[in-house]
Amino acid sequence: MSLRPYEVMAAQRLLPVLRSSDADEAVRATEALLAAGCRAVELTTSTPGWAGAVSRTAALTDALGRPALIGVGTVTTAAQAGAALDAGAGFLVSPYPAPEVREVAGRRGAAFVEGGFTPGEIAAAVRCAGAAKVFPAHVGGPAFLRSLRAVLPDAFLIPTGGIAPGDIGDWLAAGASAVGIGSGLPADPAELAALFATLAAPGPYGER
Repeated sequence: MSLRPYEVMAAQRLLPVLRSSDADEAVRATEALLAAGCRAVELTTSTPGWAGAVSRTAALTDALGRPALIGVGTVTTAAQAGAALDAGAGFLVSPYPAPEVREVAGRRGAAFVEGGFTPGEIAAAVRCAGAAKVFPAHVGGPAFLRSLRAVLPDAFLIPTGGIAPGDIGDWLAAGASAVGIGSGLPADPAELAALFATLAAPGPYGER
């Protein structure tokens, strides 16, 4: 399995998670994020018509002309996983342990960020795919993530849930590989672009 999706998310540091009212809104929001310097965006199965939104955005490029990396979150069944990958998703995300999704991702060579909260759940997800979504992250806070990082030093960890944009630095300092943000991102295009520019990690994966 290629680790490229994880590398893109690590370079971006902030992973927007879109829960939109419909597919058109999801597409518009994704286009705005890509124009602001974002490359990886997570759509969710809670959005009506989400598969169509994935198909419409997977072929887009970011502000630097690089292919967009469109993922699908809240994937909890094999059917959803298959539909997401068929639509062009570059990675899958679940909110909790999802063996059915894990099986589909493994069979199709797809990147999968499996959700978990307890150390056991997170360690199991990391053993399977090298990555885990720490959810709901706000319950444990950065101190909890720091403790997880101490025993999982090489894991790709994305804390998500209840995190405000202003707190991203604290989570990165605690050991987050990237931080999932579902709300509170700036609406102003210039402010949004400035946020991504500030967070973007230099180095080969950032292609800066």
